[in-house]
Amino acid sequence: MFDYIIVGAGYAGSVMAQKIATELNKKVLIVEKRNHIAGNCFDYKDESNILIHKYGPHLFHTNNKKVFDYLSQFTSWDIYNHKVLAVIDGKEVPIPFNINTIYEVFPDTLAKKIEEKLLNQFDYNSKIPILELKNSKDEDLQFLADFVYEKIFVHYTAKQWGMKPEDMDGAVTARVPIFVGRDDRYFNDKYQVVPSNGYSKLFENMLNHKNIKLMLNTDFKEVCKITDDGFELMGSEFKGKIIYTGQIDELFDYKFGELPYRSVDMQFETLDKEYYQDAATVNYPNQYNFTRITEFKHIHPTKSNKTIILKEYPKAYDKTKDTPYYPIFTDENQEKYNKYLEYSKKWKNLILVGRLAEYKYYDMDDMVERALEIFKEIIND
Repeated sequence: MFDYIIVGAGYAGSVMAQKIATELNKKVLIVEKRNHIAGNCFDYKDESNILIHKYGPHLFHTNNKKVFDYLSQFTSWDIYNHKVLAVIDGKEVPIPFNINTIYEVFPDTLAKKIEEKLLNQFDYNSKIPILELKNSKDEDLQFLADFVYEKIFVHYTAKQWGMKPEDMDGAVTARVPIFVGRDDRYFNDKYQVVPSNGYSKLFENMLNHKNIKLMLNTDFKEVCKITDDGFELMGSEFKGKIIYTGQIDELFDYKFGELPYRSVDMQFETLDKEYYQDAATVNYPNQYNFTRITEFKHIHPTKSNKTIILKEYPKAYDKTKDTPYYPIFTDENQEKYNKYLEYSKKWKNLILVGRLAEYKYYDMDDMVERALEIFKEIIND
């Protein structure tokens, strides 16, 4: 009955399903563990008519015209330039750290001196890693790098990853950039948008095809079984291809051990006021247990006397109850993943794609591009 079984209805699975159904005219069954499509991009409107991103803010940005044009088949867009503030010494200042931020946090005389030195050494509108400034022979630029590292980055990242600041690798964390310009936007990509009717509607349009069948609230192993010879669907041999976008360690029953992730406790609050803060997202690098607060009305403006905010509390991942958000990249974990990857090659009709299946963090546009690449490989196979 089906030519392909796709596990997961996020970007990886949905893009693959749409391309296979429309361009190959093959029948696809999507098996999704959650009770909704769109993966972590799932959004919905609450009773106040505010569009909420259930799994945290998703802001689409890309320089990839091919990806943008592909997704534009399924949605109209609203232009949205994301701006982020960070609370530094009790003051909200724009990040990434730029020339405007320098004048916000330092006295004018010092700020002007630092600005001149940056402009003398670097191109305007360039991004300079603070590691490069740390290694500068100029004391003022070293001071700037140390300030940004301490006030903006190290404590935020320590909360995010559950580490003590002193245990963090300074060379790695010092990759955070300073923007030598006055553009307060968080991203600098050519296309910065959000779907006019939300991400869930985008995915609904993408999957609206007679060749695509969808099973929600269904674990892959409820309908499929892995055998030494291949796969079974509902007790019968399945001769088609399996495109798997879920956790690779879960697929193989944690044969080589669990691949660790960081998760986030998402705490939503409804407030009886029109707006709570001055930007969509405010980061708290050095205060509180949460990392940031997002206010969704800034992203999707709507008339309402109420507003909804989201506080994000990073936490260790518990596979029995949590969403796996961020792979933890260490040599040991990569080695473990490679064992799973090598083991998966026993099944010639198994295709792994996606953040969880590849144990790799993808931005939305990168994930779409990756899925389109994998589809090309299927055609050429």
